[in-house]
Amino acid sequence: MNAALGAAGLAAFLALGEAVPRLGLVKEQFFPPTSRIARALGGEITDSAFWADLGDTLTGWALGLVIAVGAGVVAGVVVSVVPYLREATASTIEFLRPIPSVALIPLAVLLYGTELRSVLLLVVYASFWQVLVQVMYGVRDVDPVAEETARSYGLGTWARIRHVLWPTALPYVMTGVRLAAAVALILTVTAELVIGAPGLGARIAVAQTSQAVPELYALIVVTGLLGLLINVGARSVERYALAWHQSVRGEVTV
Repeated sequence: MNAALGAAGLAAFLALGEAVPRLGLVKEQFFPPTSRIARALGGEITDSAFWADLGDTLTGWALGLVIAVGAGVVAGVVVSVVPYLREATASTIEFLRPIPSVALIPLAVLLYGTELRSVLLLVVYASFWQVLVQVMYGVRDVDPVAEETARSYGLGTWARIRHVLWPTALPYVMTGVRLAAAVALILTVTAELVIGAPGLGARIAVAQTSQAVPELYALIVVTGLLGLLINVGARSVERYALAWHQSVRGEVTV
């Protein structure tokens, strides 16, 4: 039922996109009909350069996400379990976290030009905070009784992290990963668009400057589809990793 409603909503949206320019409500030169965008998308798919740019975008996204998740998990656990380190770093984290990643674009260009490392700098910086904050929330949510019970049974630091801290923090970690995956894609395309690094963003910039409007919209559709696939994939991984957790079991039951 939900799938049918979703398909009906999508069909209505596409029909509206076809009708609005055809009826003259907006100029076709600024907003082409859905059919023209679909033809442009077909042309992009048959172009080998499109797939190379798509590969560049996915490479920057994946590498940046992996680095950000690894660094965020390690830093979050260390900051949370080492005595007084949370208080010592709290003001620094609160200062750095709100800085928009796009504000670092001049620095990235100065350091690395239009190389992949410029994209990674922005992606890692933006995504890292999503994971770090969620990990810290997860560690804070550890039951003190469970922690003290583990200590009374003689479990060492790493054993307590594995058997007490990690199961409690994992739902938060997966939320951070899902948020970071979306942020990483946004920053990847933004970096390519502004800096000119190879990828879909740079291809969108070329379509804009050459007034290839249908191709421009087709590439925007591709980025939207990428975001959708990434979100679905992240949720699937989250359900698999948390199959034991009551939130996922309740979701499956319902």
